[in-house]
Amino acid sequence: MSASPSASPYPAAFASEPSGRLHLAVALDGAGWHPAAWREPGARPGELFTARHWAGAVAEAEAGLLDFVTFEDAFSVQSSSPEGPDGRTDRVRGRLDAVLTAARVAPLTRHIGLVPAVTATHTEPFHISKAIATLDHVSRGRAGLRIQVSQLAHEARHFGRRAVPLPDAEAHEEAADHVEVIRRLWDSWDDDAEIRDVATGRFVDRDKLHYIDFEGPHFSVRGPSITPRPPQGQPVVTALGAAGPGGDDSAAYGLIARSTDVGHLVVRDAEGARTAVERIRRARESAGLCAQPLHLFADLTVYLDEDAQAAGARKERLDALAGAPYGSDAAVFTGTPAQLADLLQDWRTAGLSGFRLRPAVLAHDLPAITRGLVPELQRRGVFRRAYEADTLRGLLGLERPAGRYAARPAGHCAA
Repeated sequence: MSASPSASPYPAAFASEPSGRLHLAVALDGAGWHPAAWREPGARPGELFTARHWAGAVAEAEAGLLDFVTFEDAFSVQSSSPEGPDGRTDRVRGRLDAVLTAARVAPLTRHIGLVPAVTATHTEPFHISKAIATLDHVSRGRAGLRIQVSQLAHEARHFGRRAVPLPDAEAHEEAADHVEVIRRLWDSWDDDAEIRDVATGRFVDRDKLHYIDFEGPHFSVRGPSITPRPPQGQPVVTALGAAGPGGDDSAAYGLIARSTDVGHLVVRDAEGARTAVERIRRARESAGLCAQPLHLFADLTVYLDEDAQAAGARKERLDALAGAPYGSDAAVFTGTPAQLADLLQDWRTAGLSGFRLRPAVLAHDLPAITRGLVPELQRRGVFRRAYEADTLRGLLGLERPAGRYAARPAGHCAA
């Protein structure tokens, strides 16, 4: 299954790092992605809704030099049914707010990126903009967000504003507008808008705050933001390339191509990754964004052990506890860290620059990633041995963008 690294056939915007190194992230969700994970030794289910649980997980990820962690979130309790809560009491139910959780652990970390999930469908971009900008300030430049779409009727009933599902294209167009408003609001303060001059009594330069005057079919937002420009200028925006209710992933790929810095792909093999990368490349070309870099990560749910048979047996035992085989939208890997390293090096030839790994059991598989997989990748020369940047954009090799309004004539916005 192993393959040697090779040059990507795609433009620089889709290529791996020039050094040939991979990017790695982990997706944090409760006790782990397997529904029986909370029953495993070391899971400590009594701490799932505490800051200690999340701080410990993020600290472990940072010790493994990972690029970022994502925090799952939604507007409904976890369920195995798309129709609504399934009534099961043998699985983890309930979540903490992802943005607030990320903000809580931010001061406890120094390097790793923090990327909470945010649902665009039922939230206002002004609120999300200032929440993520605040997270970027609290973390000193390590914030991102994973924008997601909700097509679930039981989530829509919490708000009572409209019926869903929407046509998939419309739902993702709205998410794209949501991101555009957020990005404009992040730019609505110039970097030097704050004067903070006690002697003259001037705290802010009113000419360096800008109306964004966004008008679209979904949002009408004047701005400016109430939060100064984030340290990164633009925190990192990500999205998952998941299929809509009809099974078509075109709208999600379009959102990744037009609106994000990192796209997460749910594919089954290297050939599927190659097809997805090519489709997103074409969509990005159509949007006129070829010159802007875009990272594409494949998602994998992982069960890691020192012996491949032990990993498979552990999954079978967890499935038995859950009462059904584990199913995932992403590929599922069982095996050793060395075998996973082989797979990652194989898949990267499809044009991927990284991977987001979903630990099946957080207490077991996250340390297996940081203490088993990472050293294996380091031995192969394809993963960092130290953090080289203090911001998430820096870790991903993304430049800090200039504010889009900074060159405008002064005086067009009152403080």
